[in-house]
Amino acid sequence: MVRDLRVCFVGDSFVAGVGDPRHLGWAGRLAARAHAAKLPLTSYNLGVRLQTSADVRARWRAECGLRLRDGDDLRVVFSFGVNDAMHVDGRPRVAPEESAANLATMLGEAATEGWPALVVGPPPIDDDGHNARTALLDELFAEVCRDASAPYVSVRGPLLGSDVWTHEVRAGDGAHPGADGYDVLADLVEPRWQEWLGY
Repeated sequence: MVRDLRVCFVGDSFVAGVGDPRHLGWAGRLAARAHAAKLPLTSYNLGVRLQTSADVRARWRAECGLRLRDGDDLRVVFSFGVNDAMHVDGRPRVAPEESAANLATMLGEAATEGWPALVVGPPPIDDDGHNARTALLDELFAEVCRDASAPYVSVRGPLLGSDVWTHEVRAGDGAHPGADGYDVLADLVEPRWQEWLGY
């Protein structure tokens, strides 16, 4: 029997691949690489621009439920946080503790549904103050994932050290990279992705 593997990628504009002229982003690249490796994967991109963890929490279960109602191996990848850390009137759109609580809730809901979850941390943008705030989220998210026994991929540090990522973000809109930057991000996530899917 052929494995019926279905994965929903849920999150923000980085999940959607904004800025990528190939319209794949890192999620599409991982799905394409899995396909090339003969993994029978059906993937769904549920990334929405400007959404915070609170926005994702409000919609994710219903959207994934429509897509993960059949099949024998049903999974979810979460990635968000950049928009949580954006300042509005001197405050982050979502407080760090609330962001962490939102992630914990979503991981708990995924476990209840029987959907294994993988979490990818927020990437850096061209703003040092903002990156300092996402550094805290990165730590909190890693802790939540440890508590939930969910795999977590921290990408912030490696991307800050990537000339390709930083150049493309600066050359773009100050937040999103182009195709080469998404290649770098996909490369960072791929080892844990392969381990998680078992191929």
